[in-house]
Amino acid sequence: MEQKTEKKKATIIVISGDFDKLFAAFTIATGAAATNMDVTLFFTFWGLRGIKKNMTTGKSLFGRMVGLIEGGDVTKANPSKYGFLGMGRWMFGKMMKNKNVSGLSELRQLAIDLGVKMYSCITSMEVMEIDKKELIDEVSGVAGVALMVEEAQNSEFSLFI
Repeated sequence: MEQKTEKKKATIIVISGDFDKLFAAFTIATGAAATNMDVTLFFTFWGLRGIKKNMTTGKSLFGRMVGLIEGGDVTKANPSKYGFLGMGRWMFGKMMKNKNVSGLSELRQLAIDLGVKMYSCITSMEVMEIDKKELIDEVSGVAGVALMVEEAQNSEFSLFI
């Protein structure tokens, strides 16, 4: 009788919505999933950009202000350096395309296709006034820190990006 072994796990907490940091999170997640690991991404605060739809959010004055400033999805992510008021995003996009490197949208889709679980932090959503319907449909769920801690405790490695 064959003994069933559990898959190794990886947990990545994504707090940044910067282009390069989202790129790192999705690249590591897809690499781990491709090696047959069970991967969980937990998106919090600015990292929510990684799983948001391309729309503004917020209901109160402050919520709408944050929604306007941080509006958009992964296609609106600027690099943490050399942003140049959006020119950096365009420049890095061109450089990646010229080198045949997948962009954020493609990496996120690959993560979805590989079965990476993506959770949104309920507290961050409440504070930033982001509704579940404003997240991509493939989000596994909305969760609190307890789920993230449980996933991290059972993981081979955990990262904070």
